[in-house]
Amino acid sequence: MNFVWEIIKLIIELLVIVFVSKSLLVPTLRKLGELLELKPQTIGNISGIATSIPEFLTVTFSSISGMIDAGIFNILSSNIINSVQYILSIIINKNLKVLKNKSLKINMVLVLITIIIPIIIWKLKIGNNIGIALIYIVLFYIFNKINKHYNGKFVFEGEKTNTNLKTNKKKIPIYIVYILLIGIILYLVGNLLSDTLENLCYIFNISEIIIGLVLGIATSIPEFITFIESQRFHKNSNEELGVIEASNNLLVSNTLNSFVIQSISIFIINFLV
Repeated sequence: MNFVWEIIKLIIELLVIVFVSKSLLVPTLRKLGELLELKPQTIGNISGIATSIPEFLTVTFSSISGMIDAGIFNILSSNIINSVQYILSIIINKNLKVLKNKSLKINMVLVLITIIIPIIIWKLKIGNNIGIALIYIVLFYIFNKINKHYNGKFVFEGEKTNTNLKTNKKKIPIYIVYILLIGIILYLVGNLLSDTLENLCYIFNISEIIIGLVLGIATSIPEFITFIESQRFHKNSNEELGVIEASNNLLVSNTLNSFVIQSISIFIINFLV
């Protein structure tokens, strides 16, 4: 009976994290981006950060609980699922032709690398080495530089400014407060999730790999929603903008997962656990 209760708690906690990220955090960040009149690339970057928060929480609290493999497989499964979902969103929105853009192809190569490198590190069993964390940080910097360089080469024809969105500076602090409050909610739920994961792993002897895969599936849901919505948002103005936004979302999310969140996990394992 206790086992069933722990499973129910896990499902509820994951649903809360996904719901808060999808229905509160991502829309708030989009509205803030629109008020600040940010480019699609930048909004995609912000969405990528927002949709990586569930991974950050689950991997961080898994590491604190000493469940190293759960965190690693959470990242690997999330990145693979994110990439598949991105392609599916492109197909659903009939935007495959946009992927012929050279910059987008380079983005996809970088995304593939974010999957390959963690697999190699895991196979070599050196994922907890501080040196690997430093390499991850350097890779994150390099990937951002490459992405920024090629994003600067995008040229849009017929890009339209949404004249219905008047910049209301008074709302910006309100959205920032919303984001902070949402962050607190996610942190508190993440703390509860940590206890549940620890119970399932150590008390009921559930494999960390299984837990990591389940977490990866659950924490990838927000990305799929944002991939779809970003393309639909630009459907009537410039389809390429929607694909670019989704592509940046994917790349930033995967690089954060593979390099930044993994680095944080390594530091936690070496210095806090």
